[in-house]
Amino acid sequence: MLNYDKEADAYDASRGGEARAEAAARAVLGLIPHRPGRPARLLDAACGTGIVTRRLAAARPGLRVTGTDLAPAMVRMAAARLPGAILRADSRRLPFADASFDAVTTVWLLHLLSDPADLHAVIAECARLLRPGGVYVTTVDKARSHDVGSDIDTVLATRPRHAAPDAAGTVAAHAAGLGLTPSGEAVFPGVGQGRTPASTVADLRRGWFTVLPSGDPRTEDFAVRLARLPDQHRHRPDPVFAVRAFRKPAEAG
Repeated sequence: MLNYDKEADAYDASRGGEARAEAAARAVLGLIPHRPGRPARLLDAACGTGIVTRRLAAARPGLRVTGTDLAPAMVRMAAARLPGAILRADSRRLPFADASFDAVTTVWLLHLLSDPADLHAVIAECARLLRPGGVYVTTVDKARSHDVGSDIDTVLATRPRHAAPDAAGTVAAHAAGLGLTPSGEAVFPGVGQGRTPASTVADLRRGWFTVLPSGDPRTEDFAVRLARLPDQHRHRPDPVFAVRAFRKPAEAG
């Protein structure tokens, strides 16, 4: 896993910046019911730099938004964007009472949780914090989102892949086991994040996109084939990220 304290300063610029954040916030809020005049609370767990969290708050002035993250550098950046609304916390053990929020979001978190126990713990915490009728919204299938049908994807098609912790079916199964029911889905573009052949070679040799070690002959075979593609520094189409929503049943009566 990346060291997010070291990544914090460059994180936004390397991942689509404000344009991607705007698209993500719009997709997330589209899955959360808006009830004008009714105070509501939203928790953005693992909020990172707060670039999406700030937009969630700005888009709905009546929505009280709180963000949490585990990396101190990310917390500092998020707190500068939303003063007084950011806490340092582990998403597996969040410091809030049961049924504290009308909505809980995890944007680009679940794909990092290679331990199934951690995945379940995070989704269970999000479910615990929801009020009856509340909604949990999360990104899913992040790795698959980058497969856009480009010539790069054709070269990489036969690579052995990591199992995806955030596979939509896996996430839905955990949610169902916790009593949450599907309530919607959406997609949004990863603006400015389209791959180039040259950048893909560098990422491949770092161990991204595959379970092959960097020195494996097959890794170098993929790298050679990628290096033969035309327009080595031209970005291919942007990824399309997927978001799913799950609702906690309302109280009877």
